[in-house]
Amino acid sequence: EMSYNNYLDATAAWGCAQDFAGQTVVIVKHTLPCGVGASDDQVEAYHRALAGDPVSAFGGICAVNRVVTSAMVGAIGKHRFDIVIAPGYEDAALASLLKRKNLRVITVRNVAPVGGLEYRSIPGGLLAQEPDSVDLDTSAWHCVTTRRPSAEELETLAFAWRAVKWVKSNAIVMAQPGMIAGVGAGQPNRVESVRIAAKVAGERASGCVLASDAFFPFPDGVEAAADAGVVAIVQPGGSVRDAETTAVAEARGMTMMLAGRRHFRH
Repeated sequence: EMSYNNYLDATAAWGCAQDFAGQTVVIVKHTLPCGVGASDDQVEAYHRALAGDPVSAFGGICAVNRVVTSAMVGAIGKHRFDIVIAPGYEDAALASLLKRKNLRVITVRNVAPVGGLEYRSIPGGLLAQEPDSVDLDTSAWHCVTTRRPSAEELETLAFAWRAVKWVKSNAIVMAQPGMIAGVGAGQPNRVESVRIAAKVAGERASGCVLASDAFFPFPDGVEAAADAGVVAIVQPGGSVRDAETTAVAEARGMTMMLAGRRHFRH
């Protein structure tokens, strides 16, 4: 039986997984993606997702945007998930999952993105807004530093930018190729989200790229990212202190990309 929170978490997990074109595994806890892994090899995608934050992944929701294979179910092993959600399952994979206690297995019949407005209730009213569904186009980004991203870094920045869309603001995602390395979410100031993401990433933060869902209001967030070893950042820009944050990135030998629009999930 699905609880209220189960529905919210499953919706967030599937929404994030569905947002990626390539084979992707997403692990969500309390509506926040703590792991996102992408690979042509589904088992590798799962391992990358789990590696994002294996502690937080316990008791989470696992979403896969492809038919779940027996090999991936074998990779899950005894790890505890509350929900697995996907567009389909190999017969043996489904049979194995259904044997697990307290696991809800969901099949998404209609994988097309849901259109229309998003709604949220408030006392005495209802809020409605268009979903954050603008296509990602890195050619529209503007590099404001001397150091430009390599092709791999730009691809990873795009991956992080797509993932950070699903993280509650103030949202920071640190990423390596094909995987999240650390997430900082829901903090009342952006620099603290950077610090949390860096703590989760640990030694993996060195060489990571970073996506920030909204602009840096002060240079301290960029300083914290540089201290952690981040080499490239994508953020919307638009702060009155953009020149200061760019100057820090320049001084620290980083790449700074401006996407020109924000996510700002609440």
